[in-house]
Amino acid sequence: MAQVLEFKLPDLGEGLTEAEIVRWLVQVGDVVAIDQPVVEVETAKAMVEVPCPYGGVVTARYGEEGTELPVGAPLLTVAVGAPAADTDAETEGSGNVLVGYGTGAPPARRRRVRRMAADVVTSVADAPAAGTGSRGDGPVPVISPLVRRLARENGLELRELTGSGRDGLILRADVEKALRAAAAQEATAQEATLLPPATRPTPVATSDGVTRTPLRGIRGAVADKLSRSRREIPDATCWVDADATELMRTRAAMNAVAGPKISVLALLARICTAALARFPELNSSVDTEAREVVRFDRVHLGFAAQTERGLVVPVVRDAGARDAEALSAEFARLTEAARAGTLTPGDLTGGTFTLNNYGVFGVDGSTPIINHPEAAMLGVGRIVPKPWVHEGELAVRQVVQLSLTFDHRVCDGGTAGGFLRYVADCVEQPAVLLRNL
Repeated sequence: MAQVLEFKLPDLGEGLTEAEIVRWLVQVGDVVAIDQPVVEVETAKAMVEVPCPYGGVVTARYGEEGTELPVGAPLLTVAVGAPAADTDAETEGSGNVLVGYGTGAPPARRRRVRRMAADVVTSVADAPAAGTGSRGDGPVPVISPLVRRLARENGLELRELTGSGRDGLILRADVEKALRAAAAQEATAQEATLLPPATRPTPVATSDGVTRTPLRGIRGAVADKLSRSRREIPDATCWVDADATELMRTRAAMNAVAGPKISVLALLARICTAALARFPELNSSVDTEAREVVRFDRVHLGFAAQTERGLVVPVVRDAGARDAEALSAEFARLTEAARAGTLTPGDLTGGTFTLNNYGVFGVDGSTPIINHPEAAMLGVGRIVPKPWVHEGELAVRQVVQLSLTFDHRVCDGGTAGGFLRYVADCVEQPAVLLRNL
């Protein structure tokens, strides 16, 4: 008899807790191979295809296109080991449950099953519906561990909720709605206690001209991450102005010869990785539970990219092992993928340090918020002509403001200042970088 396995929406990484079904790639009755993409979903960060870790016959799908599902909610069920006509799909599981990662097995062409064995039909008929359960002393219809944790951390009793999902499944949105209602009730009670009757506010309808936009999708994800950074990281910022004239001349000379063009961002990235080699304390993170500073031996460099969908931070892997030309190519590839919305969770996770070139917005300076759980971020303002004392004479030079925001738990100001001064020295005299390679 075939075994019916349930495939749930996997952990998408980067703190993402839900995704919207954009397009199903399989139908009920199709045969799928291990790691074959079965559904296209859109997260707050990108559009991705989700591979199924099982091979067999699709017996059910959960959620229509346009439906938002929380991590841990069922996506589909697969009958593994089902004898069916016209199929050569594998019938074992890869164990792969992370979006964007597969076992390397080539996906088989999808085939429509003309006939399913009786034991498959029986197995599906006997299988309990996803999310079902009885109240009282019976099981609560909750699948996502994130939903359970959210309720537990806020003292919410799940048995008192009515789920809005299929067959009463309690979703994250249900918990958040209940928490908002509880908070509003508590606030109203406090107002009624503190204010005299004559000054109690009277509920009124929202006036014209007021627009409320839910913090969801990419804006919600960014808001949650930045808020967490501010809550957990004791950050400090230092900054310095630097004469970037020689850096710009060096770039112009490099681009004057035949070959791929080198971007300013790539040169700044090379400087960053060299500085991190000298000051590795900043290429780290803090494990709050273990009370340990975790230092990384490789630099996975994140960079801020503004898109129509909002701010994303793609990650260049092993940035320290790439030259300026390779960095330019990778920045271009990831930026294009960000604008097209095709970045994978693998492209957006695992960063150890972030470079933020906010100068493209025409501003000189900023105090960046650290990209949690990293320990530091280098901010770069616009490069503009300014009066500057050069070799004892007043001259017009290309000046840039550099700012470093760092986690004060991983190092003191001397280390942060040394890092920033080295970066500035390399910007002012690129030969400094060459001398230390």
